[in-house]
Order: sequence, then structure tokens, then C-alpha cells
Amino acid sequence: MAKGKDEHKMLFDLRGGRRGQVVKVVYALLAVLMGLSLFLVIGGFNLAELFNDSTSTGDAAKPYEEQAERIQVKLKKDPDNPDLLLSLTRTQVNTGNTQVTVEPGGQQAFTPEAVQAYEEADQTWSEYLKATDEPNVSLALLMAPTLLKLAEFSRSYPEAETNVQAATEAQQIVAKERPSVNAFTTLAYYTYFTGDFAAAEKAEKEAKKLATGKTQVQEIDKQLSEIEKNARRYLAAKEKAEKEAKAAGGGNGNPGAIEPGENPFGAGGGLSGP
Repeated sequence: MAKGKDEHKMLFDLRGGRRGQVVKVVYALLAVLMGLSLFLVIGGFNLAELFNDSTSTGDAAKPYEEQAERIQVKLKKDPDNPDLLLSLTRTQVNTGNTQVTVEPGGQQAFTPEAVQAYEEADQTWSEYLKATDEPNVSLALLMAPTLLKLAEFSRSYPEAETNVQAATEAQQIVAKERPSVNAFTTLAYYTYFTGDFAAAEKAEKEAKKLATGKTQVQEIDKQLSEIEKNARRYLAAKEKAEKEAKAAGGGNGNPGAIEPGENPFGAGGGLSGP
């Protein structure tokens, strides 16, 4: 996952070569899908709940960074304390959110510091899940889109898949504890991109059971049908690209590596450095 200071402003600056041609159209399609489907399927999704819309990052992040340091000191004495791990995870996500900037055109730019904070939250979230038998639903609701966001900055297919799977598992917690049309449509949406179509269809059926009327059922069916279609196209293209990468030596010995500019979940505006 990218932690350097290099800028990646060209979201679809796919490099030449056969592999780039395989993924170009699908990646562009997937970027639109990942960016818009929550609005289409769920409606009323507020990005401000996830990312700070202020252009100032350093000063805004400092209180959260200091809070994280205090929690980490306590964790050294009690490393498996679920309450401390919960607080640290939330604080790390907040740290990342404050370091997301908004460019003049309204596009969000994710700094390397923001991505690093999300990665740290991912690690702490994993530790938290091991330390508790009853994951906090509000934290799961916060982590699901954060983990999906991390998929945008993955540098290999396995890494992207791991993040999408983790996002799906977090959303499963939400759907189980707070069942709703929104919870299950989101779960279906995430799950389709893991390739588990049976599980995605099951979540879709649950969403339709909770729908308030025929019109909402039709809308769920329309949007998730389109997501399923494009997920299948993406997964097919991904499999082909992985085979070609492996046949070509795996991209410096790493089969399935994603070259800069070829990220399959790149709907977030790229990284911006100082």
C-alpha cells in the first residue's frame, strides 16, 4: 500500500502494454461504480460522515494523533483491552479523515498520511476483533467504508482483495446487528466484488424483504443487478490480468501486482503529497 510522498494525480493514467489494455475499460467502469453505487442503491449517503471536508490537515490531525499516543501508552500495559483497541481504531480513522483534503473542484485528495492512518486503523481493528466476542456496531459501520477506501490504494490484487473482504466482514456485523435495507444493500454491493455471488444474492434478498414497497424492491433489483454484472466483468478481467502478469514474470516477481495508475478501486482522487 502506498506510503510514500509521490503524487498520483492521474487516476486512470494506465501504462501501456497488453495488461494495461485488459484492465483499462473495466477499471474506469469500476471507479464510477465504486464512487456512485452507494448513492444509487442506498441514497442519502453522507460522505462528510467519513471524511473531513476541511482543506487544513496538520492542525486538525494533531489532537487525534496525541490522543492515539495516549491510548497506545495504556495499551502497552493492557494490550488486549477491547475498549482501548476500539478507541484507538476510531481515533486512527479520525486522524486519517482530518488529513483528507478537498480540491477546488470538490474532489477529495487522500494524502499519504491519511492512507497511513487508515492502514493503522485496519491493523488495530484486526486486533480489536481478536480481543472481543461482540464487535461494536458503530465502529464496524465506520470501518467498512474505510477498508473499502484502502482498496483504492492497494498495489496488488491480493492486497485489494484482502481489503474488500475485510470491508465486507465489517459490513456483515452491521447488517446482523442493525438489519435494514441500507445495511443489506451495502453488504450485497461489497460482497459481489469479493466474488461470492451466492452470499451477495442472499444479502440482496434480505434487503428486498425489508423494502417498504414494490418501487423500492425494483430499485434494489435494478441497481444490484448492474453491480453484479460489472463485478463479474471486473473479476474476469482481473483473472486474465493476473494470468498475464504471472506469465510475464509477475511484475518484478509479484504475480498480480498492480502498477502505479492501474488501481482497480481508484475512485478516491489519488494520493497527494506535500
